[in-house]
Amino acid sequence: MQKIFIDSDVVLDVMLDREPHYPFSVQVFALLDIKAVKGHVSSLVFSNLYYVLRKVKASSIVIKALLQLRGMVDVIPVHQEIIDRALASDFKDFEDAIQYYAAMEKGLDLIITRNKKDYKKADVAVMTPEEFVASVA
Repeated sequence: MQKIFIDSDVVLDVMLDREPHYPFSVQVFALLDIKAVKGHVSSLVFSNLYYVLRKVKASSIVIKALLQLRGMVDVIPVHQEIIDRALASDFKDFEDAIQYYAAMEKGLDLIITRNKKDYKKADVAVMTPEEFVASVA
């Protein structure tokens, strides 16, 4: 079974019904739901999601959504070695560096993000939700 890392932007596309990205991002989650792939996020994703979602939704609704997400994915802890690698990296986006090193530590097959340009030097495959859905169809 393919093990994938799902970036925050993809989760937000689903939770906020963001067009035009929603249709492909929700298909990624449909694949998780039927256990066609194994999904992972870093622990950082939960705080990022809460921060963004809380600006537009009630706390109780956000917590319910995060609980649903938690039921669908494994959470990769972010510890000091991941932070050290991210700090020493040449990633332009520090958050992406943390996500990347978390995915690498767990030995995942693929990172799914809409920000492929931020992962130019990745040693793991990187796809957009649209590319990923097309690859498994």
